[in-house]
Amino acid sequence: MYPIVEIVHIVGFTVLVGAAAMFDLRLLGFGRTLPVQALARHLLPWSWFGLLLIVPSGLLMFSTQPELLDNDVFVLKLALIVAAGVNALVFHAGPWRGAAGWPAGAPAWARLHAALSLLLWIAVIACGRLLAYV
Repeated sequence: MYPIVEIVHIVGFTVLVGAAAMFDLRLLGFGRTLPVQALARHLLPWSWFGLLLIVPSGLLMFSTQPELLDNDVFVLKLALIVAAGVNALVFHAGPWRGAAGWPAGAPAWARLHAALSLLLWIAVIACGRLLAYV
């Protein structure tokens, strides 16, 4: 059963991080022909779907190894996930509210959130992989 739960977790992360990365890259200036708000309307449901897969599968995997709370890499992974979530919330409460007025590209503040998002999710994935070795 554990391998199935782990596959669901990986698929969920792929969907969530893939959607987030596509949106972040658009904010950073790639794919300028795609309207930012239209892209967001398409990608946000996929992000939520990925999260819907990640949370229960992650909790199930953790329930089999609660000793992971003593693992610095696991704790770092959780902290990075929280940081990525806070970054997304701050972005949606701040710069995103003015997205309709963005002429050609996202303002510097929005691009900063996008770059931070990419870095945080890459770090989360790296920590997840490192868990197998530490």
